[in-house]
Amino acid sequence: MARDKKRKADVFYYDCFAGILEETEKGYRFVYSSNYLKTGKPVSLSLPLQKGPLESDTLFPFFAGMNSEGWYRDIVCATKKIDPTDEFGILLVTGDNTIGAVTVRESGVK
Repeated sequence: MARDKKRKADVFYYDCFAGILEETEKGYRFVYSSNYLKTGKPVSLSLPLQKGPLESDTLFPFFAGMNSEGWYRDIVCATKKIDPTDEFGILLVTGDNTIGAVTVRESGVK
């Protein structure tokens, strides 16, 4: 699905800004913030700490795995008018309300 504007999300580890997850022409990119690299831990074993970007053709499995499933996913997609196949869109809506250490918020949204 083509979009006019690429979406970005701020990723936090225990409320500490860890990096930016964004859509690209070819898929997705995650980049750790320079401050987080100095003292942080990887947000996932599959996303090792590194200076340069991590890139993937699909939404990184760690982030896709944060999304809801089943009937709750159906409710989220229906009420927020999100395409059920839009994993990143679902993450932007639900990623700030997780049970784990990592939260995801749409960039520019508090």
